Amino acid sequence: MRASDTGGAASPKRATTEPARSRLLRSLATKLVLLIGIFAAVPLILYAHFQAADQAKQALVLRSIRNQGSLIAIALQPVLARFTGSTVPELRDLLSDLATGQTRIRLLLRPTGLSGPKAFYFIAAAPPIGRTNLEAERTDLISTGIFDQLRNTCDGGGPVAIRYTNPNGQQEVLTSVTPLNLKTGCWVVVTSQPSIGFLGSSLGRPYWQTPELRIAAIVYLLMVLIVLSLFFSIWRNLSHFSRLARRIQAGGGDGDSFAARNRIPELTGVAQEFDQMVARLRGSAESIRTAAEANAHAFKGPIAVIAQSLEPLRRSLDRGDQRAHRACELIGRSLDKLDTLVNAARRVDEAIAETVSPPRFEIDLSRLSEQLAADAVPAAQSRNVVLRHEIQPKIRVRGGEEMLEMVVSNLLDNAISFSPPGGVVRITLRRAGRDARLVVEDEGPGVDPAHIDEIFDRYFSHRPGSSYDLGGAGDDLPGKQHFGIGLWLVRRNVEALGGRVVAKNRPERGFRVQIVLPTF
Repeated sequence: MRASDTGGAASPKRATTEPARSRLLRSLATKLVLLIGIFAAVPLILYAHFQAADQAKQALVLRSIRNQGSLIAIALQPVLARFTGSTVPELRDLLSDLATGQTRIRLLLRPTGLSGPKAFYFIAAAPPIGRTNLEAERTDLISTGIFDQLRNTCDGGGPVAIRYTNPNGQQEVLTSVTPLNLKTGCWVVVTSQPSIGFLGSSLGRPYWQTPELRIAAIVYLLMVLIVLSLFFSIWRNLSHFSRLARRIQAGGGDGDSFAARNRIPELTGVAQEFDQMVARLRGSAESIRTAAEANAHAFKGPIAVIAQSLEPLRRSLDRGDQRAHRACELIGRSLDKLDTLVNAARRVDEAIAETVSPPRFEIDLSRLSEQLAADAVPAAQSRNVVLRHEIQPKIRVRGGEEMLEMVVSNLLDNAISFSPPGGVVRITLRRAGRDARLVVEDEGPGVDPAHIDEIFDRYFSHRPGSSYDLGGAGDDLPGKQHFGIGLWLVRRNVEALGGRVVAKNRPERGFRVQIVLPTF
């Protein structure tokens, strides 16, 4: 069974890690991604619905326009049926009467026997078109493709919505093409409206080009920018806090504060509370260190006086009084135990202080491990134990030298104390990705599986063959006391430095402790 030298003040079971799903759902990043997704989806959905509504409105408008074109064609049919050169003035007067409001009418003829869009000839228009523009008007109308709708049999036509610039440079919307198949040929009545009459309409152009949609898009984008800027300002502020917290944890940030880094007025109170908390933690750590020094000094004085006073008493005792010798021996061993307890209490207080405010300097763990391994050689030789090390050079970590020295020393002392004569203790240090891995192995009895989860608990200690266990005392007190704080200090120090400890029995016999620390 293994003596565990570990500790934590009656260390409680660790709180279970929060489920990843719960953290993900409450994450600010997750909410921001969802918000961006909503911002992207909402305009697409609304655009589809509004476009469908606009298309329905267009269909109603175009149906009304088609009916208007059909009525104009019906009114023109009697004159067109008896069309001759002499009826052109009458036809123009009739077109002028039918072109009410802003409606513009163009009348074209494709004589019988001809086919194709280019076979249409301009006959009349209302309002009238100057002679110089007639051919250009005809060519431009053909280029719009409206005559492609008409078959050779003069069927087809219907409502259209084509934006068109006439030869005078005016914007129009062609609204209907109505064919009439008469003996003279295929007559086509083309109606149009000035584009100013459809200024707010999407007739003849994509819906996204309408003014109201553009205004709505600008307002929506402004809203998105404001909301996202709010999220990003909070995120940036929290990032400032996080970087400062890491600096403070690394032993820096003395001239900086959360309040100075804050950029959001509503978080001023939070930043000030953080500054006060850091100041209180630093003050508490310093108070604990000072109290540990004072208490150790206060206890050491009386212990030293008792130890010095015991020496004359021993020399004056009658050599034949075995009981007196036994009493002096027990007093001496009890003084040793009390001295060890005082030292242990001081180490515990210092460990707690360093956990509250751990030092974070650049430490060459390779050099420190080699030095401590060399220092442990005499102790290993006194027990006939071989100490071997394999240490990769220039591995640096963040921490305090005393904290790391306590970790390595306690692991080596523990391994040596459990190794049998002729056994081997190995210390290995390697870099693994962004971590440093320190492993200490021995060939001792290992740890009873029933106690392997307890060896890092404070004040747990069990050493086979010793009557001292868990702080008790017997008649046969060992020379060196074990109070179950060594491995506890190892875990406390390692976790305070952002690392972790893994311990397990070796398959071939012995025990293995692995320390993982982030590298510098």
